[in-house]
Amino acid sequence: MTSSVPPGGRVERGSRWPVVVRIVLVIIAALLIAAHFLRAMDTPMVALSLAAPLLLLWRRRWSLIALQVLAYLAAWRWIDTALGLIAMREQLGRPWTAAAIILGAVALFTALIGVLLNGRSMRERYPR
Repeated sequence: MTSSVPPGGRVERGSRWPVVVRIVLVIIAALLIAAHFLRAMDTPMVALSLAAPLLLLWRRRWSLIALQVLAYLAAWRWIDTALGLIAMREQLGRPWTAAAIILGAVALFTALIGVLLNGRSMRERYPR
């Protein structure tokens, strides 16, 4: 009977987050933050946000690290925006809960992208 273990003895397990899904999520996060900067009329940041996923074309670890840093910075930007919006709406006496929940969820999603980029399947695909 032959073994299904590949040479080297390492058995690949299916990832809960395949590489393609992670790449699609990076693109979605980039589009979201680009839309945020577009609303603020910040054209250079729109361009940077839209160009960031192109770093995935370089199959090197530095590109993953750069994308992780950008994801965490974008998450911070979402939180900063949420805090500013809450303060403004409180000052005007308007409800702010729904906006805070939405922006908090987007911030969490964006931070999750940074975590997913550090997954084993991504590190294997993007060597040092």
